[in-house]
Amino acid sequence: MVDVSLIKEHLEVVGSEGGHVGRVDHVLGDQIELAKLDFAGGFKHHLIPVSWVEKVDDKHVHLNLTQEDAKARWSEKPH
Repeated sequence: MVDVSLIKEHLEVVGSEGGHVGRVDHVLGDQIELAKLDFAGGFKHHLIPVSWVEKVDDKHVHLNLTQEDAKARWSEKPH
């Protein structure tokens, strides 16, 4: 399990193949909210579970699934 405190605002979230998924806005419990102002997210807030995180380094949150899979499975934040 990844230490959630390592997931910081503005870190780039990338799929297992390195593809851009989004940028961290903030962590909400066991969910990561991705920034709305990101072309990859269609300018909408999306949520992904922390359980998808493989590792975190100083610039990236690395997921354990591909960019395509993450985007197919993320949820849009309700207004």
